[in-house]
Amino acid sequence: MKYEITGTTKLTALLGSPVAHSISPQMHNEAFRQLGLDYVYLAFDVTPDTLKDAVSGLKAAGICGFNLTMPLKVHILPLLDEITPAAKLAGAVNTVMVKDHRLIGHTTDGAGYMRSVSDAGYNIIGRKMTLLGGGGAAAAICVQAALDGVASIDMFKRKNASWDKTMDFCMRTASETGCKIRLLDFNDTALLAESIAESAILTNATSLGMAPEMNVSPILDPSILHEDLIVSDIIYNPRETLLMKQAKERGCPCFNGLYMLLYQGAAAFTCWTGAEMPVDLIKKKFFKS
Repeated sequence: MKYEITGTTKLTALLGSPVAHSISPQMHNEAFRQLGLDYVYLAFDVTPDTLKDAVSGLKAAGICGFNLTMPLKVHILPLLDEITPAAKLAGAVNTVMVKDHRLIGHTTDGAGYMRSVSDAGYNIIGRKMTLLGGGGAAAAICVQAALDGVASIDMFKRKNASWDKTMDFCMRTASETGCKIRLLDFNDTALLAESIAESAILTNATSLGMAPEMNVSPILDPSILHEDLIVSDIIYNPRETLLMKQAKERGCPCFNGLYMLLYQGAAAFTCWTGAEMPVDLIKKKFFKS
């Protein structure tokens, strides 16, 4: 199918830093081409310091929606006119729809992650999760896992300036979903080992192991990974992180963040266009190892 940028082409985009490695432009632009939609998706390297100006300029230029990646998922919140209930609970937004000149914030990360778990062939409903990280992606995963029926979640993050805010998030999410959620110190290796021993899945939602720092793992002692533990990493560059290598050596089933990227992107695609992304085709073209 012929695909051209015209004077009527609608703009969508990815904002974040870094973004040069992202495959989101290929994914979305191929989906637009396959469906004959007059849209284009571009990536812009935007930092927290330049976000306000970038969003103002894109809105003035008539953008119809955009994604946000690290480190912007929380920084975008003050710039929005409206936020969905799930995004409000998560305290993070990865998808913005522009409607009637208003910026509406959504979170599709959590739903994308949970669909990727099912896609990988696992069922974690009614079971325990150990979740590493306290940023926007971790919060979105925590919210959706709790809403979907994961029995309990131990969230591990460093005790820094955002600790109290994350504690409030955990308490609110537990109260509104009925899921048992604990916030624990990432540096408490004994508690981390205990949590992993009790968990069905370990999810790395930190940037530890992401290119170019590929020789880093959030797990310092791989012996705490038991063979019945599902290990997932939301990182997809590299496709096999050091954590995943550790997991394979311990006999653990594992998967990376590629399908989370696919499914959160598919949800955003529908927000902007009203159409369903042809995920089977996109998966075959861009997501097979």
